[in-house]
Amino acid sequence: MTDPTRGGKVKSPFAVLWGISLALLWPAALSAELDLQGSRLVVSGMLDGTVIKAFEEHLATGHIRTVVFENSLGGTPEMASEYARAIRASGVNTEAKGQCHAACAYAFLAGKEHRFGRGFQVNGLLIPVDGRPRPADLVSRWNGDDGVRTLADFIAPPAQATPSGADATAAATPAAEANAPAAVPGAAPKERWQPNQGVLFVSTPTLFGRVYNSFYCDGTQGRDMSRCELLSDADPYKLGVLTP
Repeated sequence: MTDPTRGGKVKSPFAVLWGISLALLWPAALSAELDLQGSRLVVSGMLDGTVIKAFEEHLATGHIRTVVFENSLGGTPEMASEYARAIRASGVNTEAKGQCHAACAYAFLAGKEHRFGRGFQVNGLLIPVDGRPRPADLVSRWNGDDGVRTLADFIAPPAQATPSGADATAAATPAAEANAPAAVPGAAPKERWQPNQGVLFVSTPTLFGRVYNSFYCDGTQGRDMSRCELLSDADPYKLGVLTP
């Protein structure tokens, strides 16, 4: 029997466990909630704007040492950027416990140190990308400022002001139109952000310790992660996705 974690299509206990985990989480992918536990701030649910102010206020106190993301799916690149900015500014560590997908993943990477949580749960980190990455892309995609730029690519730039008066007349002249750069076809940033498409890093508990695997998910897999493609040479520690 082919092992799905090695690129096959037959379901394994890993895939079944993963499917059950996501099935339980799917209805609960609601607004974010905060739970202060001493020096640890636990964030669960989809990252949105409902608690961002309270989140920033907690970090501003200087009492938080670790932000724990627990079972957080979905979210937008804009909200990922808001949470990541607050995390970088405060210099706290981050931890992902259970599933941390899409917006959560980029917020997680903003931590001074970022690790998977301990316990017997399957930990998964799905980082959205707009296409299957080449091995060379993985090396520098999420380290430090590279991670900031990768996330920024998903955020649409502010709309330019519409010219008026003489400026508008000049812009509308045939000469201006002739000199204008040709439009380059391509998907808009928001369209390229697909919460279920990206690189998935998984840590699975076993009797002999944790097993780490990395996959590329094209977004069509739904809750069946055995349909994701195994990536070789994508160790999360070597890539800087997880810190020792």
